[in-house]
Amino acid sequence: MKVLLQRVRQASVDIAGQRVASTGAGLLVYVGVDPGDGHVEVEWLAQKTAGLRIFPDEDGLKNMHRNVIDVSGEVLVVSQFTLAADTSRGMRPGFTHAAAPEQAESLYEAFVARLNQRIPVKTGQFGADMQVSSINDGPVTILLER
Repeated sequence: MKVLLQRVRQASVDIAGQRVASTGAGLLVYVGVDPGDGHVEVEWLAQKTAGLRIFPDEDGLKNMHRNVIDVSGEVLVVSQFTLAADTSRGMRPGFTHAAAPEQAESLYEAFVARLNQRIPVKTGQFGADMQVSSINDGPVTILLER
């Protein structure tokens, strides 16, 4: 399972021209599920996402000292099967390393639920053709894998 975190000033998801979710400052979180993933990965990644200290102190002296909860940040979670892309051969990515949609959706929903126990979460729509907009802060982008 992979989680790509972006510290953002704002983020939003539109589907078919309609805004389905938006946030202010906080995290934009992309989630990709591999076939061997389960609830151990969900728990570890939800805990790490909520607790990762990538936000500055109030005085700005320590650039990565507080987590999203400490700064009362918002969280937008988006399913992203392309995080499982295999680019080792050729010029077209392969997705045989991505979990089947049923498994991926179940674990994505479990991740959202587990993270939502720590901090309110907004989401895109699993499997939809989404247009994601964000203003990356820093920029800070971190890949978590378990």
